Amino acid sequence: MRIPFAAQAYQARSIPLSSQRLVNLYAEQAPEGAPSPLVVYGTPGLSLFADLGTGPVRGLRVAAGALCVVAGETLYAVSSGGTATALGTIPGTGIVRMTDNGTQLVVVTPETGAGYVYDTDGPTFAQITDPDWPGAGSCDFIDQYGIFTVPNTGRFFISALADLTSYDALDIATAESAPDNLVRVFVDHREVWLFGTDSTEVWYNSGAAAFPFERVSGGILERGCTAAGSVAKCDNTVFWLGNDRVIYRAAGYQPQRISTHAIEYALAQVADLTDAEAFTYTQEGHGFYVLTIPQANAGAGMTLCYDVATGLWHERVSGASAALRGRWRAQGQAYAYGRNIVGDCQSGKLYALDLDTHTEDGATIRRLATSPPVAADGRRMLHLRLEVQVESGAGLQSGQGEDPQAMLRWSDDGGRTWGNEHWASMGAQGQYDRRVQWRRMGASRNRVYELSISDPVKVAIIGATLDTQPLGA
Repeated sequence: MRIPFAAQAYQARSIPLSSQRLVNLYAEQAPEGAPSPLVVYGTPGLSLFADLGTGPVRGLRVAAGALCVVAGETLYAVSSGGTATALGTIPGTGIVRMTDNGTQLVVVTPETGAGYVYDTDGPTFAQITDPDWPGAGSCDFIDQYGIFTVPNTGRFFISALADLTSYDALDIATAESAPDNLVRVFVDHREVWLFGTDSTEVWYNSGAAAFPFERVSGGILERGCTAAGSVAKCDNTVFWLGNDRVIYRAAGYQPQRISTHAIEYALAQVADLTDAEAFTYTQEGHGFYVLTIPQANAGAGMTLCYDVATGLWHERVSGASAALRGRWRAQGQAYAYGRNIVGDCQSGKLYALDLDTHTEDGATIRRLATSPPVAADGRRMLHLRLEVQVESGAGLQSGQGEDPQAMLRWSDDGGRTWGNEHWASMGAQGQYDRRVQWRRMGASRNRVYELSISDPVKVAIIGATLDTQPLGA
């Protein structure tokens, strides 16, 4: 019989119900006539683009045609060849928010409320010192106005027209539909989304003389945002982590739930989600919403990734530990010079997301997929042979991956404990007819299989076939 390996991450509250994990792998709909409805591919590796020295990378943005990056306490312009030029100093260690008007880039540090402007026309760099600057927690840009939230209030303010260094104390307004503080301002489709802790409002540029922005009629969502950094856009809409620990995308002015009960169970295990950060990127037709929760797994972190193309979730983890728990090291993203560039949460390195790179700057990527439970109405059955269809013959010419291996183990208690490791070759280079299979695997009433691959080769899991024999009650 054909059995599926995990098409998504779905570890339920009850592990025997579902202990599915899909780590550093994502599913894609197969074409009609394919041997399986889904194929599972390896996620992109990290190819070194630039090393800026002291880290971590705190923010990235393309402004005036250049990739601008804050790493450590320095703002850099990074060329297409990876050459970095220091532009100024941004004190602090936390994530920054960035926006620009085409010639001026503004960087806001939410931990202090300070703002800094790099002007390409000068070029000049300076901290914003206008006496009417009230401090900012987030920023964005619309119609030649910079737009900012005032920390720990329900207010937001704007810059002078086409000048991110100039401010007027009267150019300020309050999101008044609920008495909550604003955590993030975000612009999408020329509308200003004001995310509060308990509610969200949508405003637009009406051109009014006193203050040019007004609330959209009906633009009130009775759902707030628990993490300012979780707001991102992809697939022509906005995504965020709600104040009810549910992940949403906007459907017009309505929040549409995209998280599963299993994802929500994982989020419920984390005491504090306020420092969660997200970015999105698109690669080969897949739009990914990547959410990292630094305080999950006892501080090791967790990265959950939603594929807009399929509506399925998977995990991303850096490192190759036995438990494979932790966060992906990618932090912040910008599409620059024809590539998806991400920063490093631990260093000042920048990487290109590359589907043809099978390491993270030389470090091992371990990929893992588990099957749904294999059962026969509670009766014992003998597992005679399991064959996993992979793209075989993808071995390297030499070194690790010359004869790539797949490791299989299984659990007969619903995924609570696991048996020994069993290895099989996926075929050296050119061995395209290699069959990846295991035999004489004992008997079970309810079994979960786990497949793991660590060699730096292309991974494509097409399906699996299991031969069984019933043994009675």
